[in-house]
Amino acid sequence: MHVRVTFIAAARCSSLLAERFDDDRPLDQAGWDEVQLVAPALIPYAAAELRYCSPAPRSRATGDALGLGPLVQLALRDCDMGRWRGLTLGEAMAREPAAVDAWLADPRTAPHGGESLLTFVGRVGEWLDTRPADDGGRIVAVAEPSVVRAALVYVLRAPLATYWNIDVRPLSTTAVTGWAGRWNLRFDGAFPQPLRP
Repeated sequence: MHVRVTFIAAARCSSLLAERFDDDRPLDQAGWDEVQLVAPALIPYAAAELRYCSPAPRSRATGDALGLGPLVQLALRDCDMGRWRGLTLGEAMAREPAAVDAWLADPRTAPHGGESLLTFVGRVGEWLDTRPADDGGRIVAVAEPSVVRAALVYVLRAPLATYWNIDVRPLSTTAVTGWAGRWNLRFDGAFPQPLRP
């Protein structure tokens, strides 16, 4: 028995330079415009048997705008950043440079008082492992890019430091297939067309 889970990264709520930890702001106008632009390509995901989203406003709004009608899953929430919640990385660095350095260097630490990267990746992985395994079942989940990164680290059983090297763009899709404890990353793309003479 296996299942296919497709993650859709939520549309943005700010520019990349203004991204905030554990951000609970709604989509900005650019985010809404991007959803409208890509909606025709993503609408087929509404046919998935199960449709989920994180509790963040931008994830819920993205899922609704795509016609998914997703069910909120607390396990898909962003990493709990404790007292850094709502700050940009630059703001956290200005306030607590040694703590930010420790957090970036050791995935087991949580100097901000929230979740460590290890705990965050484990939470997202546990959510994946508890999806119902209905042979060939399709699931879609709209979540923040950080949640998709955590899922990929878990699926690939990669070193936790790999998390920092994964770039997940807003409204990108990432599919994984398998079942509890045995996941594979799946790349779906357009097959190249033969060259015409």
